[in-house]
Amino acid sequence: MIKFFKNLISKYEIQNEAEFVDHEKENKQSLFDSLKKNLENFKNSFDESADLTIRPIKVLNTNAAIITMEGMINKETFATSVMNPIVYAFEKENLTSSEKLEYIKNNILTISEQIDVETFDDSFKLIMSGFALLIFDGCKKALAIGVQGFNFRSISEPETEVMQKGSKEGFVEAIRINLTMIRRRIKNPKLKFEFLSCGNTSLTDICLCYIKDIVSDKILQELKKRISKVNLQNVLAAEYLVPYIEEKGDLSFFSSVGFSERPDTVCGKIAEGRIAILVDGTPTALIVPYLFIEYFQTIDDYAERPYFATLTRWLKYLSFFIATLLPGLYVALAVFNPEVFPDRLISKIAYSIAGTPFPLMLETLIIHFIYEIMREAGLRLPRPLGHAVSIVGGLVIGETAVNAGLIGAPTLMVVALTAISSYVIPNLYEPTAILRLIFILVGGILGIWGVMLLFSVLIVNICSKSNFGIPFASPIAPFDFYSMRDVITRVSWKTLSKKNKTIQNMPH
Repeated sequence: MIKFFKNLISKYEIQNEAEFVDHEKENKQSLFDSLKKNLENFKNSFDESADLTIRPIKVLNTNAAIITMEGMINKETFATSVMNPIVYAFEKENLTSSEKLEYIKNNILTISEQIDVETFDDSFKLIMSGFALLIFDGCKKALAIGVQGFNFRSISEPETEVMQKGSKEGFVEAIRINLTMIRRRIKNPKLKFEFLSCGNTSLTDICLCYIKDIVSDKILQELKKRISKVNLQNVLAAEYLVPYIEEKGDLSFFSSVGFSERPDTVCGKIAEGRIAILVDGTPTALIVPYLFIEYFQTIDDYAERPYFATLTRWLKYLSFFIATLLPGLYVALAVFNPEVFPDRLISKIAYSIAGTPFPLMLETLIIHFIYEIMREAGLRLPRPLGHAVSIVGGLVIGETAVNAGLIGAPTLMVVALTAISSYVIPNLYEPTAILRLIFILVGGILGIWGVMLLFSVLIVNICSKSNFGIPFASPIAPFDFYSMRDVITRVSWKTLSKKNKTIQNMPH
């Protein structure tokens, strides 16, 4: 039965890929040599959209047209660097329309970004990316001129990755600005930006960023292969690509694709042989391959002194275990093994359990759901009001529930400690939020042995996971003693710089 469903899914995926390829071929229609036909096709394709601007002009005594999208170009640059030069260009004798287009390109226009276009599909994409399209009558080729000038959010510090030291810059939604921030930090001619396109409808620009001499060609080609199979209609966020980039059939709670809004973090990963994926319209960069241990590393670790960075890293490891295991262990021990608690503590726990109307497991689950509701409300409401809801809601609901005897004070304290610990490692909040609920259920039903069994399954899942041939648990499993200098501890930069590690050199 399982084999039947697998074959069915494989046939469905092959059919979708075939339809995607056919759709790509249909859109590759060449431009006509008639200006009238070309303009009619543009008008019909955009269905007389209000932001489509077509301006017929005469260039070198030949009928031509300039096509732009309203709001996507810089009007001053367009007027001074495009319209004025081509309108007042001196006529050349005995030139065909194609030769006139080349003459305009090579001798009249001073803008560096000029692209020859031969298909309607490429023309549509470039126009909607802020290019001006120059078409001559009698020429089956057009010239796309870069005059982008759309508005975008100014560069600011990312709210999801707040650091005490280091850069205060974060990525923005405009992909070209993000590329500039990376190039400014890595002044290496081997740093390469490679553009691809995703989304049958949105035609979203995505960019692969890597250093050619360091990156693994095998990983790079495999990544391009996976991205080419993305058959989504719209790609509106970087996270849309994650299921296609991860290994097929990956059932882990933890993602092997990293996220970052900080250009300094992305540059550090690129220097280690990783590939950063930037998606136009989103300030988040994807990083592949990504290791589990990197969830506990931040740029502050490398800006602090080694002994303090080591201490904070241990606190992150401890916080992960508390955020994941503590509620489940508390429920399992209080229900099945209360004798492990000290006498004074067990008496208070027993008193609180006896004074509440719900079983301990249900009580813990209810508190967690209430906390998640308050957290979600705090995130979705306007920022000043959101903070007020989170703080007042936590204080009022918690204090009132304890005084009313609906929940016990020890349980509330365990949940509060778990919630605080989960914010120490914000990149792991989603998996830990689900895992701790599962551990609560297992601890309340199977006790401490069930918690330990589930934890063993979780460790096996992490150690067996890989992406692009790189073990997810590396360098712990398989073990690499030399890499422990940046895992268990964070040694000084003098030691770290002696032998630079790349992702390809991790133990397999």
